[in-house]
Amino acid sequence: MKYYRDLTEFESLRKAFNKAKLGNREKESVARFENNQIEAILYLQYLLRTGKYKTSEYYEFYVYEPKKRLVKTNSFKDKVAQQALCEEVVRPILKNVLIKDNYASQPKKGTHFGLERLQGFLRNYYFSRKAKMEKERRSEGKRPSEEDIKSYSTGYVLKCDIKKYFYNIQHKELKRMVRRYFHEQNVRWLINHIIDSDVDPGIPIGNQLSQWLALLFLNDMDHLIKERLGIKYYGRYMDDFYLIHEDKDYLKYCLGEIEEYLKGIGLELNQKTQIFPLRHGIDFLGFHTYLTESGKVVRKLRRGSKNRMKKKIRKYASMLEKGEITPDEVEKSYKSWKAHASHGDCYYLIKKMDQYYNQKIVKEKLNGAKIK
Repeated sequence: MKYYRDLTEFESLRKAFNKAKLGNREKESVARFENNQIEAILYLQYLLRTGKYKTSEYYEFYVYEPKKRLVKTNSFKDKVAQQALCEEVVRPILKNVLIKDNYASQPKKGTHFGLERLQGFLRNYYFSRKAKMEKERRSEGKRPSEEDIKSYSTGYVLKCDIKKYFYNIQHKELKRMVRRYFHEQNVRWLINHIIDSDVDPGIPIGNQLSQWLALLFLNDMDHLIKERLGIKYYGRYMDDFYLIHEDKDYLKYCLGEIEEYLKGIGLELNQKTQIFPLRHGIDFLGFHTYLTESGKVVRKLRRGSKNRMKKKIRKYASMLEKGEITPDEVEKSYKSWKAHASHGDCYYLIKKMDQYYNQKIVKEKLNGAKIK
């Protein structure tokens, strides 16, 4: 299949333009491109098909939530090119390469899919241990004791996080992986050109292609953990991942194997990496999920998310007073947080936060209808 020809078709670039402009209509660069849409797409097509395409310089800025990160964003022309590349080439090729439990930046996956998988893993872990231990007791002619029942939920978690992941991805190693899965010369040329548009090591967090390449870069590690190490309960969201197993010593062995593999591709785990009892619960994707002795899985919003939202509400109150933000923008932001929180067991937390929002925003600043 001629992937490169497909991605440079006028219709592919037009669809890429329509997706890339979503949420960016007010930007001057988008307006210029849209005002001369046909000519702009034809010119981009010409650059790509003649090998004259070059990425523009990046615009750099920092984001501070949930932590300080340097983001590099590209020009709108480059966003269109990368949108076409990812939709027509990268996604179709990698969708059958990446494991199911690699959750980030993919259609029909994401944060809430990852949370549901973790919940399913914990339930499966509990009932598998229960069945195994009850079978052992029956073979001994005994009934499970109270201590046996409590131990169904015992086990250990290896929770890992990679040190400055995007900033430490080595171009040479990344290109080696690109060669393995992308066989067309023109496709490899374009991907490698975008990789080399930034300093080595590192890939820009703001690039759409970077998200896919970051998924691919740890794909061999995913297969190592699932297949060679035989870890059944494993999930990864970009550089944040966990392993669940009943044997603490085996997880220590797994940790050594993971560290050795990462060293070979120029990465290392950060100091947050640790092994701890399963009863402590797992911090993953903004929630603290834990398994009770009865086999129930409980999912609570992390305290940091609640505190950040309270801080935002206070900030919004000040911005409303100065006319720096509209009431609709404030309500949209708060409802987005509520939608996220609703994926956990957070009924009373949301109720309290509604009261706080109504007090700080509605009553004091808007004198309007309360949030529901």
